Amino acid sequence: MKQDFSFVYFGTPEFSTIVLDELKNAGYKPSLIVTAPDKPIGRKHIITSPPVKVWADEHSIPCLQPAHPRDIINELQSTDVDLFIVASYGYIMPQSILDIPKKGVLNVHTSLLPKYRGASPIESALLNGDIETGSTIMEMVFKMDAGPIITQSRFDLEPDVTKPELFEMLAHDGGKLLANILPEYLAGTCTPIEQNHDEASYCSKIAKSDGNITNDDDITRDRKYRAYFGWPGVFCFDEDGKRIKVTKARYENKKFIIEKIIPEGKKEITLPN
Repeated sequence: MKQDFSFVYFGTPEFSTIVLDELKNAGYKPSLIVTAPDKPIGRKHIITSPPVKVWADEHSIPCLQPAHPRDIINELQSTDVDLFIVASYGYIMPQSILDIPKKGVLNVHTSLLPKYRGASPIESALLNGDIETGSTIMEMVFKMDAGPIITQSRFDLEPDVTKPELFEMLAHDGGKLLANILPEYLAGTCTPIEQNHDEASYCSKIAKSDGNITNDDDITRDRKYRAYFGWPGVFCFDEDGKRIKVTKARYENKKFIIEKIIPEGKKEITLPN
């Protein structure tokens, strides 16, 4: 497929690189990538580039890493591109930047908007026991995930799926959905649909303390385990107030069965079942 338009891509984590891969597979490559600055990672605080910066370097695409997108407004205004695409960038886009591209700004969102606007749509779908989820491609406006919907996809949620697995599914799904709709959108032959704002629900950032399952019932424990798998993880406290991290568990016959734990200050233990 011949690319007959230009775009700037905004993204930061691994999710964003998967979307980029799907766009590249469809024949679309950005002329410029914008991502977050390098930051210290791990106990040794090693300065590390975000995954999208690594992707940009591997594909020889110019990359900017401003502390905030408004810091590069002059550079963006001089790009003279048709479109901006945003996928898990991590910064609020000011109106002055949304106004730059000729064809507007498209966003890849990991929920069926207007459900789960905000920072944790993937976790929220798992926490609430949803039986389906999907991706939304929307036009960005200067309000949290409130722009008109271009297209959506839907698929069933398996009862044992974890956040990392769903994260990857939605990244591939959203990237393909975006690539498929781009020709129609740029030709002006699809009609954006206003969201029903009365049905909007919101989700906030996840905190480490959200992983506490001490006083939860079994179904809530399982949902938290799958929603917080990887980070922040789930944990409980024993009778002495010591923290116990749950590293492996399963939900079977309506029971949350813990298989492996890391007691505070100790190594991982496999529990008898």
